[in-house]
Amino acid sequence: MSQQSFTPEEMERYSRHFVLPEVGVDGQLKLREGKVLIVGAGGLGSPVALYLAAAGIGRIGIAEFDTVTSSNLQRQILYTANDVGKRKSAVARERLESLNPHVEVRMHDTRLTSTNALDIIREYDIIADCTDNFPTRYLINDACVLTRRINVYGSVFRFEGQVSVFDASLGPCYRCIYPAPPPPELVQDCSQAGVLGVLPGIVGALQANEVVKLILAKGEPLVGRMVFVDALAASVQEMTVAKDKHCPVCGESPAITSLIDYEEFCSGPTSAVEKSDNHEMSVQELKRRRDARSPIFLLDVREPYEYAICNIGGHLIPLSQLESRLSEIEHAQEIIVYCHHGIRSEAACTILRKHGFHNVRNLSGGIDGWAHLVDPKMPRY
Repeated sequence: MSQQSFTPEEMERYSRHFVLPEVGVDGQLKLREGKVLIVGAGGLGSPVALYLAAAGIGRIGIAEFDTVTSSNLQRQILYTANDVGKRKSAVARERLESLNPHVEVRMHDTRLTSTNALDIIREYDIIADCTDNFPTRYLINDACVLTRRINVYGSVFRFEGQVSVFDASLGPCYRCIYPAPPPPELVQDCSQAGVLGVLPGIVGALQANEVVKLILAKGEPLVGRMVFVDALAASVQEMTVAKDKHCPVCGESPAITSLIDYEEFCSGPTSAVEKSDNHEMSVQELKRRRDARSPIFLLDVREPYEYAICNIGGHLIPLSQLESRLSEIEHAQEIIVYCHHGIRSEAACTILRKHGFHNVRNLSGGIDGWAHLVDPKMPRY
């Protein structure tokens, strides 16, 4: 392509890209043809939007329905004190257009829902998930799988962040890694748990980097990999994450073929077995039982990569392999089953009871509840 495709002002603006062999004129044209939707214009969405606009992404959509508050200003760098009380969508558009008048900014001043998500997402090629709540994360994931869009995911909590690229045609989706949300009572937002102000900038910049790489088709995108950022330790770790062939939305026999009610999905599990004290064990009780060296058989039904992040011991059998490995489970002792948040382990308890294991209890809150209530030093994911 000829440099004449750009105005003299654009030639100067993108000059540092033009001299990169991996970008050049052709790459900058790809960026100009790019269509990216940013869901959430907060701590993560702010740096993502600014860097993508600066890079010359041709169409940037922002789905945001909130207003600017003073508490946002500690980390949401799109806004200033003069913007408090204004619609984030209006301020974001003005800021991005003033940064780069050559990009098209489309605002979706609405909450993303099961009703509108597919129509909005279809207008874009890549979706940057910059949200801060589980219902919208699962909604974005499922909508991206159903529309064959790429989901560039980021999240932050206190001093830790995560980044990955979910492309179900090449690797896992969000549900492959997190099959079920945590119990609502264990979920804390930024106002409750806090977040280091610079952390969303670090994670958002990594998300923007992945978006640019994907559009340029250069480098190695984080498909099948997840990056963990620890701001206090100034460390970055990477872990391989696998596609789950049993995933209900991107697996071999998907059960989810249309968008569902995500608020209901994330409001808490429903059980085929009526919950009672006989079927549940709190993490505090498990701690007392272990300290007393009570005879229990601890069964972890997560995936091996989850076990590598953190564990409280026990016998590891992923839920998808449970029925074929029942011979490994001790009948004589009381069986305590745990997973990440208690959803998969509840399903495992149902399977075990069906096969004649009656002395079975589910660890309420899972290993995340253990980290939250028993061992705060344990890594959380």
